[in-house]
Amino acid sequence: MSAPDSASPAPVEGRVHFTREGAVAHLVFDRPTARNAMSWRMYEEMAQGLAAIAADPAIRVAVLRGAGGKAFVAGTDIEQFRGFSGEDGLAYEAKVEHYMRRLEQLPVPTVAVVEGWAVGGGMAIANACDFRLATPGARFGVPIARTLGNCLSMANLRRLVAALGLGMVRRMLLAAETPTAEEMPPGYVAIHAPEALDAAVDALCTRLAAHAPLTLRVTKQMLDRLAHDPGAGDADLVREIYGSADFREGVEAFLAKRPAQWRGE
Repeated sequence: MSAPDSASPAPVEGRVHFTREGAVAHLVFDRPTARNAMSWRMYEEMAQGLAAIAADPAIRVAVLRGAGGKAFVAGTDIEQFRGFSGEDGLAYEAKVEHYMRRLEQLPVPTVAVVEGWAVGGGMAIANACDFRLATPGARFGVPIARTLGNCLSMANLRRLVAALGLGMVRRMLLAAETPTAEEMPPGYVAIHAPEALDAAVDALCTRLAAHAPLTLRVTKQMLDRLAHDPGAGDADLVREIYGSADFREGVEAFLAKRPAQWRGE
């Protein structure tokens, strides 16, 4: 599923375009002249797109992709850090955390399509998605030790360590390496030749959109709770699922040997 074309050229500060094709929502980071580096406007438009996805029960999958085919997102626009103070840094990290939580808490599966670079803020966005598909040689990392000299928040470090392990996070942050997709831990990213990437995205979206939406949403909520509190309760979510019309439909469809007709209720 290729990135939809922009209706008009992106302004200097870039845009994040939200579109929907059937049950699949698309967020496209559109600033290819800067490797889709995120401006404040782009972060806000991403948040608006995430809100639109969360509010639409007809959407079953969300795909995030960079425009231009050469980068997913190459971090936050460095020009915006001129004149930053320590307090500005705290505010910035809090804002990024807000955006990442919005992405993590989407009720539908999220797919990051990575061509080229996913570094800094782009690494954070891709890592917050449920699935990552990439072309060979796509690069992931947070090389701030040799670029900006800043740091990540503890929340973003926790996400990276949980997904990649301490060894890879040390490579990315202390050695400032940007490993290729082929070097990432098993299962972290699916690699596809450029000519096969769109078909792979289509196939994954079709599969996910056909699954029970309540099961996907509740599973995501449980995983999110576990990530923040291993002792979190689940009674409300278990009760919701087993009391749902979709569960009753699933049982009847299985016994009748027919496909279930999921309604998300």
